[in-house]
Amino acid sequence: MSNVDRRQFLKLVGAGGVGAGAGFMLAESIKHPVEYLIPYPIPPEEFSPGIATWYNSVCGMCPAGCGISVRTREGRAKKIEGNPLHPVNQGRLCALGQAGLQTLYNPDRLTGPMLQSGERGSEEFIQTTWEESLATVAHRLAAARDGGKNIYLLSEGVRGHLAMLLERFMDGLGSEHLMHYDFAHPHALYAANQRLFGEHTLPYYDIRNTRYLLSFGADYLSNWLSPVHHSLGFGHSRQGTDLDRGRFVQIEAKMSLSGAAADEWIPARPGSEGILALGLAHQILAGGAYTGSDFDDWNAALAGYSAESVAERTGVAAKTIVRLASEFMKAEPGLAIGGGAVDNHSNAVDTLVAVNLLNYLVGNIGKPGGIVFNSDPVVGGPANNRQANFIAMQQLAEQARHGAIDVLIVNNTNPVFTLPHASGFREALASIPMIVSLSSFMDETTTMADVVLPSHSYLESWGDDMPQPGLGFPVAAISQPVVSPLYNTRATGDIILDLAGKLGMKDSMPWDSMEACLKDGWRQIYERSSPDASDFDTFWRDVLVSGVWGEDIHRQDTVVVDKSVIDNIDVAEPEFSGDSEQYPFFLHPYMSTAMYDGRGANLPWMQELPDPMTSIVYGSWVEMNPATAQQLGLRDGDLVSISSEYGSLEAPVVIFPAIMPEVIAMPIGQGHSAFGRYARDRGTNPLQILAPLTATTSGSLATHATRVSLAATGRRAAPVQTGGDTRQLGRNIVQFTGDDSSAGGHSANLNSIPIVVKTT
Repeated sequence: MSNVDRRQFLKLVGAGGVGAGAGFMLAESIKHPVEYLIPYPIPPEEFSPGIATWYNSVCGMCPAGCGISVRTREGRAKKIEGNPLHPVNQGRLCALGQAGLQTLYNPDRLTGPMLQSGERGSEEFIQTTWEESLATVAHRLAAARDGGKNIYLLSEGVRGHLAMLLERFMDGLGSEHLMHYDFAHPHALYAANQRLFGEHTLPYYDIRNTRYLLSFGADYLSNWLSPVHHSLGFGHSRQGTDLDRGRFVQIEAKMSLSGAAADEWIPARPGSEGILALGLAHQILAGGAYTGSDFDDWNAALAGYSAESVAERTGVAAKTIVRLASEFMKAEPGLAIGGGAVDNHSNAVDTLVAVNLLNYLVGNIGKPGGIVFNSDPVVGGPANNRQANFIAMQQLAEQARHGAIDVLIVNNTNPVFTLPHASGFREALASIPMIVSLSSFMDETTTMADVVLPSHSYLESWGDDMPQPGLGFPVAAISQPVVSPLYNTRATGDIILDLAGKLGMKDSMPWDSMEACLKDGWRQIYERSSPDASDFDTFWRDVLVSGVWGEDIHRQDTVVVDKSVIDNIDVAEPEFSGDSEQYPFFLHPYMSTAMYDGRGANLPWMQELPDPMTSIVYGSWVEMNPATAQQLGLRDGDLVSISSEYGSLEAPVVIFPAIMPEVIAMPIGQGHSAFGRYARDRGTNPLQILAPLTATTSGSLATHATRVSLAATGRRAAPVQTGGDTRQLGRNIVQFTGDDSSAGGHSANLNSIPIVVKTT
């Protein structure tokens, strides 16, 4: 678990500088319209030249909820670092979090409210005033409410008091159509956790204290759930001597950053990872590691998953399966996790139930180094309640096509970019009479809006956050403005409150600002957690200064798996769209370290950040095994056409030895048709050509269920790389140990993978 205990991170340490953590002075709220490229020759009175002020806040660049410390001088944010008191990231911060400054100062930010003046998607807007735009939206909402018409609010995943505001706002409109949409939300992981453990929230995965991590596709060092926190845990577990440190094993079809850092990387056929997990469970039972009263039930349920049968279905050698199971059940403790591609196959829920089962059988539930169940968030219910899966988004589109939606409000989410073209989502939006966008940028979804109410960046806004999954104990943090608003924008919470006021919702939403709403909510937190509820103002300032708050509350759970779960334990064969002869390759789209789900594409720092596995910057590419490239007569830089049943795109070839021969991989994030000068018309978006298949039970988009074909175009477009080469160039640097029959069970086509295969 986190190495920052409650006493440590609740120490109310000043953040340094004048006025740290206390918000800003009133005089700072008025900005000069002229921008300077040099420091103020004559600074305003309220600034002390050369003296830095640090504000503790919350990062808004991804859902992980890391704490940040922002260095400001002369009223300008200069640097973002991790807040050392926050238990999620403990002073560290990823590259995307560091690039938050380029969200704040991006030249393509929307600077004021606008009305659509041309056709939807044309990006033709005229500036208007806040009073006019809010009045227009409020009038339309009131008419829809009073006329019994449907109003939808589609928001990025938000937590804390802003989530509560959205709930109350939609209740006041008489609408139940509040949906949160995040492309990377792990729907299947939530569903698997619910099926096996009966839990609505995800547990805490204690990588820090585990001695053996078995990861099925979860790229925990790059983008899985809370990568900064997991990276800290990885580093701590790997400390010590070779005989006394954690061992990490990664199982996946294409080597990820976590796979490259692991002690052992094991390629498996796409979608077969859950079958492998049940094969390991079978071996754990046979090895006597599980002695529960339901042993006979489990033994009968897993009888068909012998090492030999599983090896045939997964491509992983039987002796490797036996060895992995032996190592895992002997580790004290061991931890199994699943995500990435595993979370995005048609059989994802079955697979992740099988992965969770490994934790149950070795008895690591509720123990350090295992999985620890989280309490409910400090504010609100479980984060998954409102998350819209792919089926829900398709239903929204269907409602739109049938004219059943009168007003759609979109808050800082971009489904037009992240949903496949086959979903018809963009075309469906054209049937909605009014679309309102609360966004900081003109992204693909905002271009379809009739009214744009531009929101502050997270560095200009009040808010709070309760990171999920949590850390095994309740944690919350306040997000405070670190600079005055640069433009004529407003915080999302303030926009909602303004609309609520115009719609007569003052009884349920009485606050004049998001700051007042937060103070009221945190007063209630203070009163229920403090024996002395008389000094809230000191508590409020202290939380702003420290940047985080928590409670020393831990759950003690005894897990009992229902008999029906045991009787139905199985992993179905994965489904794929496309005939295997016409479309012989599996498309493996993956979130990149820099672009995440595409939100980083408009940030120059992220465009220039080399991909950690290929060293490529800018653009898009398609990775393939050397054997595949040789078979097709392709070499690095050849431009190929990648086609599915639902479309085609072009990208240059990058020969990548650590990938299954029948798999081709492409990073997600490029290929924007809008979203500013740095993102527009750069690279391609592999999500466009995905089949609209869903994962059973979870209803999420099966992003790895699409087969594709490759065709050379006869042209070249070598990607830009910062240096390095993935191949040995005849130098025989990487060698295998053991003879061919014992080389980890890999086929001859995989002998180019640059890993050492041990035969022990």
